[in-house]
Amino acid sequence: MKKLHIALLGITVLLLASCKEDSEKPKVTYDGSNKEKTTVKTDAASIAIADLPIQMQGTDYLIHPVGDLSIREKGIKTRYGSSSVNDLSFTISNYGENEITGFLQNLKFQRIDSDSIKALTDKPVLIQTATYLKSVSDRTKNQIMVYTMVDMDTNKDGKLDTGDIKALYISQISGDKFTKISPSFQELIDWNLIESKNCLYFRTVEDTNKNGQFDKMDVVHYNYIDLSKKEWKVISYEPV
Repeated sequence: MKKLHIALLGITVLLLASCKEDSEKPKVTYDGSNKEKTTVKTDAASIAIADLPIQMQGTDYLIHPVGDLSIREKGIKTRYGSSSVNDLSFTISNYGENEITGFLQNLKFQRIDSDSIKALTDKPVLIQTATYLKSVSDRTKNQIMVYTMVDMDTNKDGKLDTGDIKALYISQISGDKFTKISPSFQELIDWNLIESKNCLYFRTVEDTNKNGQFDKMDVVHYNYIDLSKKEWKVISYEPV
């Protein structure tokens, strides 16, 4: 019984040490250049897959979510036939009210009267949410998508994941005019649509003390965009 207690205590210590290490891992690693372009490793154990297309209500476009299906992460042996395919889920995204969520490598857009399919971006990204602003479309006829995603390997570990800085993008419902609206190397905190003003408000935090973490010593920035305008211009404001 005593040996079991010691073993459980040891496991607990290791788990706590691991959690502490993960929490202290910086989101930004500085190398002096602070460049946006980073190298992302390709996972040889993953294959590209797409979910069935989604059509947002009142639009003329189909959206195809595209992601990586990792064989290793799903517990399937790399040699096909050695495990049942029924153990593997082929769903890579979820669809709620006007929003697609997941960990997606891309989105592809197709007009309903065309066979042509166009990718949102040709750069490595990890898309977490894609939201159609239907209320803005109903009011202004501007059909706009908002995305939260990782677009840079800011901690320089060779991959894009939740350990990197989250960014905010917008585009037209066709995927055209794909635009980053949050500043690079600033972590997106949240965003909110004020329907009465047709304005998209969002907050970011800047690692002003350059310690690689986002904490109470850093500066929070407040911004908004008037989505009723033809040109999307980010405007800063100071509520505090």
